[in-house]
Amino acid sequence: MIEVTHKVQLVNGDFTATEAQEVVNSLLNEKISFHRLHRLGMTEANNDCDTSFDGSRISELRQEKEDFKAFYQEALAAGKKVRINGILNVEIID
Repeated sequence: MIEVTHKVQLVNGDFTATEAQEVVNSLLNEKISFHRLHRLGMTEANNDCDTSFDGSRISELRQEKEDFKAFYQEALAAGKKVRINGILNVEIID
């Protein structure tokens, strides 16, 4: 089997604290929306299906947003910029 890996440079740059907050929150909000829609789609097909993975991911992502607030506020208060380097590693698996 040949392993295929692809990298996507999603975000790369220096941002003001406010810009960084917008970038990070936008990404997290998209992932939260993805899991909400996935969970909804699963329950429409089968009310008894297990949606615990999506529910736990939504909780984790919401916590990430809360955790990032302190980081963002620290950078903002210090007048510092924030560097974000977000690479998605994508692999084809069995």
